[in-house]
Amino acid sequence: MLAAPWSGSGHDGAVSTARATYHHGDLRRALLDAGLELAQEGGPDAVVLREATRRVGVSANAAYRHFADRDALLGHVVSLAQARAADVISDTMDAVDGGLDAGARARARFRAVGVGYLRFAMDEPGLFRAAFAVPVDLSRAASAEAAGAGGRTPFQLLSDALDAMVAAEVMSEHERPGAELLAWSAVHGMAMLALEGPLRDLPPGAVDELAPRLVRMVDLGLGLSDGPGGGASRHVGPSA
Repeated sequence: MLAAPWSGSGHDGAVSTARATYHHGDLRRALLDAGLELAQEGGPDAVVLREATRRVGVSANAAYRHFADRDALLGHVVSLAQARAADVISDTMDAVDGGLDAGARARARFRAVGVGYLRFAMDEPGLFRAAFAVPVDLSRAASAEAAGAGGRTPFQLLSDALDAMVAAEVMSEHERPGAELLAWSAVHGMAMLALEGPLRDLPPGAVDELAPRLVRMVDLGLGLSDGPGGGASRHVGPSA
């Protein structure tokens, strides 16, 4: 796996400090690193341009050459947080046994998307909120900035997994349209209930234990259908 999309972040869940990057002369990157650090610590509400400049060690005016305002900085932080999620999801998918037959492997990789999504939510709640609670539409679903090291965004990884299930004939083309939205809603709902809803008091590790059962239920719900199977597969939202 290649390095993460922002400098020095690695794959250990820690966002690099911004100051060292800035000392190499890239103020924009340093501010992005600081914004990611703020999001990791306190979610999207913590991403404030003035605090980012303070951490980098420059004046607020210097930041305006790169970001018009706080919303501009936050927008980039959202995309980079999605890229971080894509890396976690990709790693989870890549852990699937390559020796499985095509159908079993396609289903296992689809389930891994949901498990990876929930793992990211529980391990990085601040970045998760920035990645998936701020966007108001799917405009970043195919954005290069929101893609992980493998070149795919979280939404694209989910779409790819569903397409593979159709190709392996463990999901009918009839069930394919809109399946991204159904699967995503199920795992996102669990994440938000655990982070901000009545499931906040679940013991540590409970969501990790429930995740395989949840994605199994989604998988079975999207599996082979008795309905009409003809027609070409289509996507809801960008996935190219």
